[in-house]
Amino acid sequence: MPALPKAVMETRFQFPGQTNFYRGKVRDVYTIGDTLVMVASDRISAFDHILPRAIPYKGQVLNQIAAHFLAATRDIAPNWLIATPDPSVAIGHACGPFRVEMVIRGYLAGHAWREYKSGKRQLCGVPMPEGMKENDPFPEPIITPATKAEEGHDEDISREDILARGIVSEQDYRLLEQYTRALFQRGTEMAAEQGLILVDTKYEFGKKDGRIYLIDEIHTPDSSRYFYQEGYEDRQARGEHQKQLSKEFVREWLMAHGFQGLEDQLMPIMPDVFVEQVSERYIELYERITGKRFERRESEGDIEERIYNNVLAYLKKKEA
Repeated sequence: MPALPKAVMETRFQFPGQTNFYRGKVRDVYTIGDTLVMVASDRISAFDHILPRAIPYKGQVLNQIAAHFLAATRDIAPNWLIATPDPSVAIGHACGPFRVEMVIRGYLAGHAWREYKSGKRQLCGVPMPEGMKENDPFPEPIITPATKAEEGHDEDISREDILARGIVSEQDYRLLEQYTRALFQRGTEMAAEQGLILVDTKYEFGKKDGRIYLIDEIHTPDSSRYFYQEGYEDRQARGEHQKQLSKEFVREWLMAHGFQGLEDQLMPIMPDVFVEQVSERYIELYERITGKRFERRESEGDIEERIYNNVLAYLKKKEA
């Protein structure tokens, strides 16, 4: 088997004027004045754990999917993105984030289904109709917000609690709801053009100079769930699992090797052949979701050096 393409596990840059650095599960975020430089690494996480091996091209895939959808929705809501000087880099406005994620669900899947199956008929204060099956569509999409935790899992929260606790003002929250519904409608239409169903997703927003911006990534397989449109009705009628476009196959591999993120479980190391399969699957995700051909950015030299030089060139051009 030929050697795997290079992958970026982490970056440790020091840019001119840099004032802060934050490492998320996937992104390395550099603050320079009122600008954020987000480097999408090739790290992959599952069950709230970062896996020990990076996936070639994964960062490029996620960064370019997010840029694709941010460009396609700018007429709906202003967003943070200013430039993508490198396939794995997004540069944009540093915003003060709202401490809430706007989760919107068009179908009874995932967390919503687990709550429903346990007997609950309300999620985040929103009623769910009786008589639904897993993966059935809601009569209309429901917004089920979550508080953004500093550590640990995010928690469900109702609109009423968000307003009562002053997490977001009523005026701002109304706009967040309006943006969320309009963005989900656009995402649904774009997915349908590719033979896909946008099942559920989440949006994050922030504020800068009194203006609300859509921030972070949107409509990527890390933040959204997609079903294949073809065969959806038949699978529902037969009570079968829906065919998903997501990183669920990685979780399935981990579970098959005895890991679900629980205490005392040893995380398995993915062999080269599976790392290559994951990489190819992410490229397939990109092409299916965007309808564009993926261009592999091979680096003759060091990928980190390429990223650093591209960001530096952008910053110098911005100053000129």
